[in-house]
Amino acid sequence: MKEKKQGGLNAEIQSRIGHQLRAMYDDVVRQGVPDRFAELIRKLDVPEANPQLGNAGDKNNGGE
Repeated sequence: MKEKKQGGLNAEIQSRIGHQLRAMYDDVVRQGVPDRFAELIRKLDVPEANPQLGNAGDKNNGGE
């Protein structure tokens, strides 16, 4: 009885794909983050005062 050959990529093809993916990824990493994205990230990192959540949340939780 003949064994079924499982589909898939041989080691050489897997290695080539891996090298190509690494090269593409390295190129993307070298490009860095665009200034407009970096600015948005900085804005998200700084907590903003939210007037809707101010002390009103405390009153609702205080049972008054």
